Amino acid sequence: MGIPQKSIAREKIILGIDPGTSAMGYGLLLIKNKNISVIQYGIIHLKKYANHETKLRKIFERVTAIIDEFHPDEVALEAPFFGKNVQSMLKLGRAQGAAMVAALNRDLPITEYAPRKVKQSVTGNGNATKEQVAAMLQKMLKLAELPKMLDATDALGVALTHHNQGGIQTSKAKNWSSFLADNPERLVKK
Repeated sequence: MGIPQKSIAREKIILGIDPGTSAMGYGLLLIKNKNISVIQYGIIHLKKYANHETKLRKIFERVTAIIDEFHPDEVALEAPFFGKNVQSMLKLGRAQGAAMVAALNRDLPITEYAPRKVKQSVTGNGNATKEQVAAMLQKMLKLAELPKMLDATDALGVALTHHNQGGIQTSKAKNWSSFLADNPERLVKK
């Protein structure tokens, strides 16, 4: 005799990452049925490493270690913010890439979210400050205290946004024809 479907708990672990070259935030959420709880969150400190290549290696190693320890089902990353400094943007994109490769190396699906999307999802305001995002997450996730570096709560915000979006994956389609073939329900016929 099988176990009734209602008694089987559905669980999912989401790893949220806020990429950075000085500090990279990470946060892990456990989704069990409709309950959300924090597993762990923190910072990968990178300032102590002299060159960019070493930082990238450390990002890859630490993200891989987090994945191997907690076995997330999905990874959500904050997309780099488009600023005026091209060199900073390039370095941030590489840091994000190192984290993505760690996830891809473990065959985990990855979704990116714009910073504005994360702020909107968590606070209802796409222009919210890091402090406002952290305060809202503290209430929503019942965090006893906030970390000194808010990159960690930003990462929790990315994970929560992924959950709120229903874990929607970005399309892997190469062109419109393949996108429509993969998603026929998205085609509006008039």
